[in-house]
Order: sequence, then C-alpha cells, then structure tokens
Amino acid sequence: MIFFHFEDIKLNINNLNHKSLWIKDVVNQKNKELGELNIIFCSDNYLLKINQDHLDHNYYTDIITFDYVFENTISGDLFISIERIDDNAKNLNVSFNDELDRVIIHGVLHLLGYKDKSMADKLKIRAEEDFCLTLRPLN
Repeated sequence: MIFFHFEDIKLNINNLNHKSLWIKDVVNQKNKELGELNIIFCSDNYLLKINQDHLDHNYYTDIITFDYVFENTISGDLFISIERIDDNAKNLNVSFNDELDRVIIHGVLHLLGYKDKSMADKLKIRAEEDFCLTLRPLN
C-alpha cells in the first residue's frame, strides 16, 4: 500500500494514483512485494531537521529514505523536499513532475537494494532510474 503525506507544505500533485500504479509495477518487475510505502512531501527545513537528527548531516537534500524492507517485502518512508525538487528541476532544465518522479523512483530503488555511494553504483542507479521513468503510465 502506498500512502502520500504532506508535511508543512501545501502542494497539489496530480495523478498520485498513476504514481502508485507505476511504483507497484516497478516493484513487481523486480519480483518483490510491496508492503507499506509512505511518501512524505515536505520543505527543505523539515528534511534538514531529519537529516540532522537521524543521520548527523547538516545539509539540504532532495530525499531521505528509511528502509523497512523485510525479506521480499518492500516497505519504507521516503521524505522528499519539494523545494529541492523545484530547484533541481530548474537547474537541470526538466519539468517539476519529471524531477519529482526521478527522486521518488530513486528512493524506491534504494529499497530494492540499489546503492549510490561509489561512482559505479551511481551510474547503475541512474541507468535504472532512466529505465523506470520509461515505465510511467501516461497521464
């Protein structure tokens, strides 16, 4: 089950049902089961506080993923800064929705076991993000 939450922001995101179906499809294609996935949209400051309190990092980020995966069942919390998504989209010259989807699927891929610490891992997860973006349903 996928739940969408909004913390300290007001935002209208279209097609949340499409996003849910897409995420489920990606998880199923990896031969995993979807447990409970919370996607929490928030501000930079909200996510910074989580970064400081839970990871001892003192910088802004676009996403923090908390992994509750158990065996073959994918579960977790994805905290996503809408301000970082907006800035990234402008800097990368892509739409807000495309950048949002990339960050969402990035978090899901972490839950599926993909890493991004080394350059080789970064290239691998980026290629998988690109592939997953092609699987999105049409709005």
